[in-house]
Amino acid sequence: MNRSLRIEAVPGLYAVARLPADAAIPDWINGPGFQSVTRSDDELTLVCCQDRIPGHFEMERDWHCIRTVGPFPFDAAGVVASLIAPLSENGIGVFVICTFDGEHVLISARKAELAMDCLSAAGHSVTTWDI
Repeated sequence: MNRSLRIEAVPGLYAVARLPADAAIPDWINGPGFQSVTRSDDELTLVCCQDRIPGHFEMERDWHCIRTVGPFPFDAAGVVASLIAPLSENGIGVFVICTFDGEHVLISARKAELAMDCLSAAGHSVTTWDI
């Protein structure tokens, strides 16, 4: 299902850090910008502005963040697919985090401009950041 989405850029440069599954949630996660805390049996994954993450943690750096402007019904079909398909078709990898009101997608800073062009070409309304 193709769906036209309103997409906004989230200011900042982001990183994804991995901590041990039993680690406490560190205070440095708190601050401005998007942040996400996800714990599984295997790990604790933290996403936030990369300048807050101490350098000794395992992390993937230099990601831009975009978000869909929702909310969407929880059972709405095709929201994530319509967002990810134009990126995947153009070789752009993503890291997706769904929230109650919508989706946040991390895109490598190296491919951010191409990603925004692909999303616009797919019919989405895109508000870009200053790359």
